Amino acid sequence: MPDYKHFPLPDVGEGLVEAEILTWHVQPGSKVKVNDIFVEIETSKAAVELPAPYEGVVTELLAQPGETVAVGTPIIVFDIDPDGPEKPSSDNGSGGTKIGEESADGRIQSLVGYGPKTGSAKRRARKGSAPAPVAASQPEPVAAPAVAEPVAAAAPAGGYVPLAKPPVRKLAKELGVDLRALAVEGQVITRDDVQRAATPEPAAAVVSSGERERRVPVRGVRKATAKAMVDSAFTAPHVTEFMTVDVTPMMELRAKLKNHPQFRDVKLTPLTFAAKAVLLAMKRTPDINAVWDGDEIVYKSYVHLGIAAATPRGLVVPKIHDADQLSLRELAEALEALTVKARDGKTTPAEMANGTFTITNIGVFGVDTGTPIINPGESAILALGTIRDMPWVVEGQIVPRKICQLSLSFDHRVIDGQQGSEFLADVGALLADPSIAITY
Repeated sequence: MPDYKHFPLPDVGEGLVEAEILTWHVQPGSKVKVNDIFVEIETSKAAVELPAPYEGVVTELLAQPGETVAVGTPIIVFDIDPDGPEKPSSDNGSGGTKIGEESADGRIQSLVGYGPKTGSAKRRARKGSAPAPVAASQPEPVAAPAVAEPVAAAAPAGGYVPLAKPPVRKLAKELGVDLRALAVEGQVITRDDVQRAATPEPAAAVVSSGERERRVPVRGVRKATAKAMVDSAFTAPHVTEFMTVDVTPMMELRAKLKNHPQFRDVKLTPLTFAAKAVLLAMKRTPDINAVWDGDEIVYKSYVHLGIAAATPRGLVVPKIHDADQLSLRELAEALEALTVKARDGKTTPAEMANGTFTITNIGVFGVDTGTPIINPGESAILALGTIRDMPWVVEGQIVPRKICQLSLSFDHRVIDGQQGSEFLADVGALLADPSIAITY
């Protein structure tokens, strides 16, 4: 007989509580093998493809694209023994009807009892419209299924049995929504249904909001970024310092290295040099790579360097793990790979975890400077501004030079003004004259 396996949404990140279904790569009836990609989900950190844990046939999809699902909730059902012999079920008053077969009265025998009679699905009534007409005789309620399947509550007098998963029932209780008012035969009530029912209809406007406004639900990466920034801004006491640097020598070194055999096939950007300068300066000011942890300050002997990247899904901060162990060439290769992967939306949650310091390159947008917000779990962030040709005083003469502005935000609980200033000055000095790196 068939052997059904329910696959619950896993925690693909650290402490993930929910994810949005983006795209199903399978449909009921699809055959899958172990590790075949069957769905793409969006967590609070990235888009993630999930591999099939079983070989078999997909029998049911339990969530729709665009639906947000709680971790641990089943999202798909596999039959891992589709060719197995069928066995007669116990009678249970069915008169010998087998599992999956329709009985004389139109009901279908399942592993846990009877489902409702077969028939065409009915559209759920829109909010505010009259309730759907009720049939004189109601279908038998579905017996309690496996854990996390949609659960039927007691049938209201003269109404349909509301089918909803436990997290949806909990949400409805919290929002004061009566699931019986949303119940439609054969339909499973979703989180979106409950949230729509809990949201009052907007008052009529003189001008249609659809003509002049566009509303986009906040979820996924954008939602996580917003929460992280608010938590950081109102938890860590931020201090931001600025420095204007003549980076002409750095740009000259970059041009020279482009013709060097060791660097001809890699992309050397100003960000590469800024990252190297940060890693070198950190050795002289280890407080920059520490973090506040309640009654302790944790000093880290490794650097997981975060690079803020703008993507179609929003701002993400993938990390170059153990960046302090990389040479200039290796750092350039890692930055290029990181940028391409982030742009393609392929950065995994693991690649965005456990950062110790972040660089945001606002210069790519033509911006001179800013006041960046520290990423949670870190104590400092450096913003690299655009590099411009500007007049500069060199040995008493005004000459055109390549000028860049740096801004450093840091957590004043961990880093005093002295340490923050010394670190920023060291980064600036290394960009202004890369040759002094030999003295570090």
